[in-house]
Amino acid sequence: MNHRHTRIGLFGIGLDAYWPQFPGLKERLEGYLRKVESRIARPGIEVVNLGLIDTPPKAMEAGHQFRQADVDIIFLYVTTYALSSTVLPVVQRAKVPVIILNLQPSPAIDYASFNKVGDRTRMTGEWLAHCAACPVPEIANVFNRCRIQFHQITGMLENDPICWTEVDEWIDAARVAGILSHNRLGLMGHYYGGMLDIYTDITRQCASFGGHIEMIEVDELAELRTQVTDPQIADRVRLFRETFEVQADCSQPELERAARTSVALDRLVEIHGLGSMAYYYMGTGNDANEDAISSIILGNSLLTARGVPVAGEYEVKNAQAMKIMDSFGVGGSFTEYYAMDFNDDVVLMGHDGPGHIAIAQGKTKVRPLGVYHGKVGRGLSVEMSVKHGPVTLLSVVETVDGGLKLLVAEAESVAGPILEIGNTNSRYRFSIGARKFVNEWNRHGPAHHCAVGVGHIASRLEKLASLLQMEMVRVC
Repeated sequence: MNHRHTRIGLFGIGLDAYWPQFPGLKERLEGYLRKVESRIARPGIEVVNLGLIDTPPKAMEAGHQFRQADVDIIFLYVTTYALSSTVLPVVQRAKVPVIILNLQPSPAIDYASFNKVGDRTRMTGEWLAHCAACPVPEIANVFNRCRIQFHQITGMLENDPICWTEVDEWIDAARVAGILSHNRLGLMGHYYGGMLDIYTDITRQCASFGGHIEMIEVDELAELRTQVTDPQIADRVRLFRETFEVQADCSQPELERAARTSVALDRLVEIHGLGSMAYYYMGTGNDANEDAISSIILGNSLLTARGVPVAGEYEVKNAQAMKIMDSFGVGGSFTEYYAMDFNDDVVLMGHDGPGHIAIAQGKTKVRPLGVYHGKVGRGLSVEMSVKHGPVTLLSVVETVDGGLKLLVAEAESVAGPILEIGNTNSRYRFSIGARKFVNEWNRHGPAHHCAVGVGHIASRLEKLASLLQMEMVRVC
């Protein structure tokens, strides 16, 4: 998997005619720009700061530099009035989304002190240090007419948590967009026959999210299983017992069968450099393939917990949704409607197969199943609930015109009885109520699967959708 750092382009703007007229103004504005850089800098983020751009020739050169630096997003810090001709060439050549930072250095000018200065030249210089808002309409006008995607953050350079939270969310969204554009999604097996809602155009997936889709044969996993050694199996069984709450009725042979597949899965992911995967396979008539697929759940749950989310039923769109949620650091567990509890006004949601055990409420149980409902085989499965507290649901929806959009809902994972059937299983309460949520969610035509993660991150998902030039609908 690619671990390239996200590159954030940063530049400030000004007007070169001001510098000889107002001594110290340029240096003051450059100091503000350094403050912005220090707030943006963080691990995994590379800031490309081109300084104060104040002439069209500098703007032309800056555009080349940002393009050569391969920046993912640009923060345009409006320090004072500047001509739009010093802005347009920078972003035209870079061809990446632009965030306009309209940040004033203080909440307000001290009018009384300002008006007592007496020297109107000094007074004008002080005003110019505060007039970040002045050129923003000009810049927005030019960007719109040139069809340049841009977003705005208006606030203060200091002591403005609302503003800086928004900056952080744009950086996080750019980071996730970068992860998706470099992700290698493995597809192993085939669709579950008849689930028409989950079928998708994988070329459209690449066009929308970037990345690469690798086709993988189940036969390769079966072959890799034959290469797993007894010590590797023993080590993996120990890991199972440390990681999961293995129930007493789980037999040692079934644990060892799952361990063999888990080790082989890790090797498969390593060989193909996968960052996510979707799978489904019947395997009937081929004992080795059926053995591999029917013992895959524990290994896929381990992979999902460590940043390689695995979606069952060959649900490509949901593998993308799970990767998005996991890249934001909030999990991303495979889920669907299970039932509605009208007494408690909650929706029960879960799924068979792997779960995101890193976001489980307590330790995930491992239970043996005599049959995988609707599927071939039997074996071990996981039973867990998502951590109680705020959660976000995400679906990647294929629209009627063949495009993609994000469907989002924020909710609460709440305590209460679940179905102890060896599946992931949670109770979700929605601000608009269970009945209205179900109707509104369904109205947008999602597939019957979605991804759930911990925390409320709709605002971050909205920014990601903007960067991907994708529609986002928020139900609640």
